[in-house]
Amino acid sequence: MKKNNVLKKNPDMVARVIDDETILMPIYKTSDDINCIYTLNKSAAFIWDAIDGKKTIDQIKGLVFKKFDSTPGEIDKEMAGLLKDLKEIKAVK
Repeated sequence: MKKNNVLKKNPDMVARVIDDETILMPIYKTSDDINCIYTLNKSAAFIWDAIDGKKTIDQIKGLVFKKFDSTPGEIDKEMAGLLKDLKEIKAVK
């Protein structure tokens, strides 16, 4: 993914925080259609919250770098994996 890409959350994916744990769940017409929910760790939840349809991936990386004690290389690797996963489950566009 390019650094200047701007991601938007899929409006058909809802996020809820329950007991300090962020959970993503796709919206379906009936509860019988629900076959998956996704749990985000603290850094993934921070990134999810930062995805607002305005910030670039590079801007979000900067926020992560300020918030968490990690190297730029580690952040690049972790964000690449997370964003790939979020795209695969259609949580972001």
